[in-house]
Order: sequence, then structure tokens, then C-alpha cells
Amino acid sequence: MKQLLNIIQSPVTYLREKLSQRQFFVLSAILVGLSSGLAAVILKYIVHSIEAFVTYYSNYYERFFLFAIFPIVGILLTVVYVCYALKNQFKKGSAEIVYTIVKKSSNIEPQQMYSHLVTSALTVGFGGSTGLESPMVSTGAAIGSNYAQTYNLSYKDRTILLACGAAAGIAAAFNSPIAGVLFAVEVLLADISATAFIPLIISAACGALLSKIILKQGVVLTFSLQQPFNYHNMPHYVVLGILAGFLSLYYARAFTWIEGKMKGIANRWIRVVTGGLLLFALLILFPPLFGEGYETIKVLASLRPSELTNASLLRNFIHSDGEILVFLGALMFLKTLAAGITIGSGGNGGSFGPSLFVGAYMGYIFSRIVNLLGYTHIPEVNFTLVGMAGILSGVFYAPLTAIFLIAEITGGYGLMIPLMIVSALSITVAHYFEPLSMEGKKLSSMLDISIENRDKFLLSKLDLGSLIETNFSALKPNDNLQSLIKVISTSNRNTFPVINDKNELQGIIHMDHVRSIIFSPEKHEKTVMKDLMTKPAAIIKTTENLHSVLKKFDDTNQWSLPVVEDNQYLGFVSKSNVLTKYRSELLKSV
Repeated sequence: MKQLLNIIQSPVTYLREKLSQRQFFVLSAILVGLSSGLAAVILKYIVHSIEAFVTYYSNYYERFFLFAIFPIVGILLTVVYVCYALKNQFKKGSAEIVYTIVKKSSNIEPQQMYSHLVTSALTVGFGGSTGLESPMVSTGAAIGSNYAQTYNLSYKDRTILLACGAAAGIAAAFNSPIAGVLFAVEVLLADISATAFIPLIISAACGALLSKIILKQGVVLTFSLQQPFNYHNMPHYVVLGILAGFLSLYYARAFTWIEGKMKGIANRWIRVVTGGLLLFALLILFPPLFGEGYETIKVLASLRPSELTNASLLRNFIHSDGEILVFLGALMFLKTLAAGITIGSGGNGGSFGPSLFVGAYMGYIFSRIVNLLGYTHIPEVNFTLVGMAGILSGVFYAPLTAIFLIAEITGGYGLMIPLMIVSALSITVAHYFEPLSMEGKKLSSMLDISIENRDKFLLSKLDLGSLIETNFSALKPNDNLQSLIKVISTSNRNTFPVINDKNELQGIIHMDHVRSIIFSPEKHEKTVMKDLMTKPAAIIKTTENLHSVLKKFDDTNQWSLPVVEDNQYLGFVSKSNVLTKYRSELLKSV
């Protein structure tokens, strides 16, 4: 494996030496985008292969309920893998990614590049009622982060490449590059400069391109509009947006509650069995809860809802339109619980897919009820599609992602106005009752701060490289005290680095420590710097973020610390300069 990695890294290292910094970063965005997109494509294929296996054996034995047993198998295999292969070192969710950006200098563990692929494939492939997009985002983010670590890129560049990987994952999942870019901006990056958009766009385009080339049409969620937007239906879209906001609140609270209840079961094996039995009971009654559920969304969009009851124990009791709507309504509410049970019992996945599921069912049920009332007729397909954007916006607090995702998967922008209205109303209602999204709450708890406090995030986005001061007068280890006195006479600094001929930092001399001997002429010739210098209280690396740097200032009670990279002395960072830059950025954001 190590030899394979060296073979892959060698040409990239060669190109880095030949290209400018900007050119290499564009190349990096391409490579991260292709790698993350390929990972997403592979995950999709594995999951669909496992689902085909489950379907085949369920049909082969002619036991309609057999498929409902498989989710417990997938969750059990996932938990076994996490326990024994990963040693319980496993983190999931966008909150973890943002936490890594803010608190861990965007450094993600290498195992995250494959662990999410394995666990989500087992969970969802065997029927766990959750989505693949969150694992794709985590995998892409890990690929971007580890690429940047391999080539020793700065914290700022590492963070952008992390987001590039996540954007490529979403773009490949739906063949929607714009949605991938906007997801990275809205969910992962609190603040972003205009220059960061270029690598994000490149990576997302690469991910979507791979999806377009490799994935079959049936694997990717796509639709075609049957009816154009009619502005006379706008009042109904307004109502749909408000309903989406309240249903998003239900989703967030119900998911969090059931996930917490499942995780409250102390014994992990009892938790797996409990979750598996609950999913079994739900699936034999409501089979569309199996897996991601995207196929059932396509059935709804094709206006064939009665087909969704075929494998259910309740099918003999469902005949009229009203009974079908009750069945669909139960699916809409139970999908949230099924997703929470799957994740809480030990499976891996996310809320992206389930939120689209819930939104599609909400949009169809609402439009079908309006049409059954008979006072008007509205396009059920359009409302099914727009409903997905409403719930996605209200659950993730990412309206732009929701708008452009549905616009892209429908192949055009004919529904742009209702998408904007429904997404905006949904997030407005949800935000009124819950200032933070589900992932926002998790992140707030992890950081022990309110992430609405933009000040905290501004600090994490400052570029350390721009804060390095290089005008410190340096000395050599064998320089005598007379040399130090000359340097002091022309400097306004109180700290002086001691470096050797290879520009390696040997130590530091503080003015306060030598003040007493400066006025002893007899010591000027005999005293050399290596006898006076002290070891730095801490060393700063260019790959660190400002949270880490300020912690070092607080721990050492120093106002200036040296910056060293690859044993090379680069300069100093002062606490006062950091705070001045922070205040400047704070004024810009007001």
C-alpha cells in the first residue's frame, strides 16, 4: 500500500515543483474532486448491488417479509466494523466536519476516507432507512483534508480542499455541481472569500462529470417536468412552504428524540437488536421505508402511489384514494423515526435522503388533497418536487442548496420561483421556533458556544500566514554579548531568535533575561548566545488555525511565539497582531 501511495504521489510532487502555487492549487482541486466523486460513485454502486442481492433472495424464497430482516444484518455488520476494525474511533455528520475545521485545523484522520464508505454501504445497502449523502460528504472532506496534509498545504488551503471534497460528493450523488458548491458554502464554511469559489466549482464539476459518465440514469435521482409553473398556483405554494417549515420542525425534533432514545440503551448489542426489531415491524407494514427510498419518490412523481402498498401487510385494507393518502401520510411521519432508529442503533447515514423522502410525500399528499377537494387542479408532480426542497431547506437551513438541487435534478429552472418561495418560507418558519438546525445544535454543543456568534467563526477563518512577522533581528549561537547589544540598539523588539547556518531555530533570547548582564562590560566578549538562549515556550506551525495559536498564547502566557515549519525558522506571530487582525475582520462583517 505504501509503495502504491508513493507511485501516486510522485507525479503530483513533480508537478508541484513545476507549477506555480496557484496552478498547483487548481490541480489539487481537480484531483480532490475526481477522487471524491469516484468514491461517491463507488458507494452508489455498492449499495445498489447489495440492494439487488437483498431483493433477489427475498423474491427467490417468496417470503415478502424476508427483506425486512436484512436491516438488522446491515446495522450489526456496521457496529462490528466500527468496534473491531475502527476501535470505536468513528465520527459522522457535518457538525463533526465543521468542528474539525474550527478546532482541529481541518485535519481529518486518514481512516475517514474509507470508513464511511464501508459503514454506510452496509447500513443502507441492507435496508437501513437513511441516506448516503452525509457519508459521501464526510468521505470527500476526508479526502480533501488528507490530500492537503500530504502536501503540507496551509490551514486555509486545507479547509478549502476539505470543502471541495464535500462539494464533489454531493455533486456526484445527484449529478448537481451547483448544489454541491452551495452545500459546501452554506453548511461547512461559515465565511468564504470569492477566490475559494473557483476550486469549489472545479471540484464539484469533476464529481458531477464522473457521475454523468459512470452512473446509470436509474441510479441517480432525476425527474422531468411535465407541467410548467403556473403563477395562479402561488397561494398553494405559500401554504406548502409554511407546512414544510412545521414538518421540518417535526423532523428535527422527532429524529433527535428517537436517536437519543436508541443511544440511551447502554449495551450496544441490545441496541442493535432493538433497532433491528423496530425496523422489521415498520418495514413489514410500510415497505417503502426500506433503504434510501428514492425509488418510491420516483413512483410518486409518476403518479402511481398505489404501487407503494404492494408488499405491505396492509395492502388488502387499502383501496380508496383516502386510504392511500393515509398510508402515504404514515410513511411521511414514520420515515423520520425509521431514520432515527437506524442511526441511533449503530448504523451510518444522514438526513439528506430522508428529508427529500419526507418532502416528496408531503408535496404529493398536499396537492392530491387539494385536487380531491375539487375547487381547483394543481400539478401533483411539481408539488412533489418542490416539497423536497422545502424540507431539505427547513432541516439543514440550507435554502440555496435545496433550490438548486431540485432545479438541477429536474433538468431545468422552470420551478425556480416556487422553489424559492417554498424554501424561504420553510426555513423562516423553522428558524423562528429553532434558531439552530439539527447539525447546528450538535456543533454548538461540541464547541460549547453558540454558532450564531459569528465572532467565534471569524477567528477560525483568519489566515495565519498573513500574520507572520519577519522583522525580528536574528543572532547566531556563537555571537557574543556585544553582538546582542548592537542588535538591541537598532531594534524595537524585546525578543531575539537564535538560528544556525541552516536557518534552524536554536533558541530565543528575551530582553528581560539578559538585562542584568548587559551592563557588565567584562562579560561582553566571553558570553555567547547559546549560553543565554532559552527554549521557546511553544512553537507555531503554519498549518495551525488561530484557535490553536491563541490557546498556546494562553497556556504559555507569552505575547510572541516563533513560527517553524520543516525545522525552518519563518518569523514570529504576536498575540496583539492576531487580535488586531481579528477586530479588523469583525468590523468588515458588521
